[in-house]
Amino acid sequence: MSNDIATTERLRIRKWRADDVDAILAVYGDAEAMRWVGDGRPLQRADCLFWIDKNAANYRSRGYGMYAVEHREDRRVVGCCGLVHPDGQVEPELKYAFLREHWGKGYAQEAARALLSYGSTHHALGLVIATVAPENRASLRVLEKIGMRVVEERTDDAGEREILLHWRPTASQ
Repeated sequence: MSNDIATTERLRIRKWRADDVDAILAVYGDAEAMRWVGDGRPLQRADCLFWIDKNAANYRSRGYGMYAVEHREDRRVVGCCGLVHPDGQVEPELKYAFLREHWGKGYAQEAARALLSYGSTHHALGLVIATVAPENRASLRVLEKIGMRVVEERTDDAGEREILLHWRPTASQ
């Protein structure tokens, strides 16, 4: 079974492997990049090892999870993107994070669009959500460009404001 999930013009999206710890740490260990993810704290190496195991379990139980996003040309990991169910939430949620050196290159939009198509085509996902901090205007623009629509602004369980977006496949997808 292939580890590849999707390819785009510039990117290859694949399952995480046990030897990807350094690549995960490069993305999730960056405090600036992590200010918009989860509790805002960068991950440590032990967290990354746990994260690889958690994703392997998601691949087995749901058939999908978070994925490595590589540049097709040099096979270097530039970030991650995936569909997850944080804290057991019912709706699949689109998540992504990229190395800061790759911000503004359109990789998030390219990978996210490919993952939505993959989720719809291979897993019959009819609704995918995303959440973004109101201050994270760049990520909000990415989500709107890939066809996600703002549903509401709300307060999450931690008391933080977030914008909720929805995406549903169209007949042409």
